[in-house]
Amino acid sequence: MSDINRRKFLEGSASVAAAAGIGGGAAVFAPNVFAQNLQLKPEKGAKLRVLRWSRFVQGDIDQYMKNVQAFTAKTGIEVRVDNEGWEDVRPKAAVAANTGAGPDIILSTNDDANLYPDKLLDMTDVAEYLGKKYGGWYPAVQQYLKPDGKRWIGLGLGAAGAMMVYRQSMLKAAGIDAFPKTTADFLKMGQALHAKGTPMGFALGNATGDGLWCNWLIWSHGGKLVDEQNRVVINSPETMRALEYGKQLYATFVPGTLSWLDPNNNKAFLDGQVSVTNNGISIYYAAKNSQDPKIKEMVADIHHAPYPVGPVGQPTESHLFFNQMVMKYTKYPQAAKEFLRFMMEKEQFEPWLNAAGGYIAPPLAEYEKAPVWTSDPKHTPYRDAVKNMRPTGYAGKLGYASAGAGADFIVVNMVAEAISGSKTPQEAMERAQKRAERYYKV
Repeated sequence: MSDINRRKFLEGSASVAAAAGIGGGAAVFAPNVFAQNLQLKPEKGAKLRVLRWSRFVQGDIDQYMKNVQAFTAKTGIEVRVDNEGWEDVRPKAAVAANTGAGPDIILSTNDDANLYPDKLLDMTDVAEYLGKKYGGWYPAVQQYLKPDGKRWIGLGLGAAGAMMVYRQSMLKAAGIDAFPKTTADFLKMGQALHAKGTPMGFALGNATGDGLWCNWLIWSHGGKLVDEQNRVVINSPETMRALEYGKQLYATFVPGTLSWLDPNNNKAFLDGQVSVTNNGISIYYAAKNSQDPKIKEMVADIHHAPYPVGPVGQPTESHLFFNQMVMKYTKYPQAAKEFLRFMMEKEQFEPWLNAAGGYIAPPLAEYEKAPVWTSDPKHTPYRDAVKNMRPTGYAGKLGYASAGAGADFIVVNMVAEAISGSKTPQEAMERAQKRAERYYKV
C-alpha cells in the first residue's frame, strides 16, 4: 500500500474508533455491535433481479448461487441472477440507468458507478455498517464508490487481481532464475524469452480486465491521464518514455495481441503459446481443475508475481475492480439492500472467497484473513490487490469523466497504437489527449 493510501486507511480507521468513543456508557462498543443498529425491512412480495458478470472460475458462481439460495430460504425473496460478459454488462447497465428499467442490482466493473451516480440508490447505511464490522474498506474502494467523501453510491465487491502469470520452466530455459522486479530487467527477460521461441503476450484489444496492464506501463514511468486537478496530462515526457519502452516490449510479444480480449491470453497461456502474461488467478485455477493431462501437468510450473517496479520507484498496480450497484428505480430498495448486506456477511462472503480460489481480492480488511490466501502459497500474491491498487482514474477525482474515459479505453488504445507502430508515440499521445479532453471538458 502506498504511503498516501496507508495514511487514508489509518485516518479512516481512526475516525471509526473516534465515532465509537463519542458519548458515554453504551456508546463505546465493539465494531460488530453496530450491526444491531442497521434495521432493513424488505418490502412485502419483493422479487429481485441481479445482473452480474460471467464467472471466470466455476467456484465463484457455484458458491454465489448457494448464497443466493440461502438468502431466499431465509427471507422468502425470490432472486433471479443473469450472467453476462464484462463487455456486455457495462452497456446494459448504462441502458438500465438511463431508461429507468431493468435489473434491481448490477455487479459491474471499475468506476462504472460514476457514470450515473444520480441513478443509484444511496448505500451509505449498508456501507458504513459493513465497514465498521469488517475492519474498514480499503482506500481504492472509497475512491470508487464514495467519490464526494460523503455518500456511498454502491458497495465494493473486490477485484480480480491482475498479477504476472508465468511458466517457471520457460524462464529457466531462457536463463532467468527469478521473476524480475524492475521494468529494465523485465524487458531483458522478454527479449530472452522471445529468442527462445517462448514469447510473452499481453492484451491490446478493448479488454476490460487484462487491458489494465497499460495503466501499469504508463504509471510505472510517471505518466498519467489526469493530474490531481483533473487536468488532462497524458501528452507528457513521462508518457513518451513509457511508450518508447513499450515499443521494445511489444517486439517480444507473440503475434496477434492487438485483437486480444479478456479470454485470449488465458487460452494462449494454457495452449503453451506464451510464457508470461497478466491475469487473474483463473489460469492457475483452470489448470488445476482441467481434465486434460497436458494442462494438468502445467500446475506445478505456473507461478505468480507482482508487476515489476518502473522508474517511479514504487508499485503502480491496476486491477479490475468490482462494484455492486442498486438502481434507484428498483421497487424494492430495502430488499435489495438486505440482499447485498447478506451476501457481504462473513457467513456468506468468506466461503465465496474460498470457493473462487483466490480470484477475488477482498474489499474489506477483515477478509484478508480468509483461509484461501494461505491454503496455497500461489494464492497469496492476489490477496492484497484491492489494498494496493490505484483507481483507473488516477491521479484525478473519480466521476463522470474518469468513468467515461475508462469505458472508452483511451489509455489502452493509445498504448496499442504507439507500441505496435500504427502511430508514432507523439501522434498516439496527442490523440489520447484530445479524446480525454472531451470527457474532462477542457
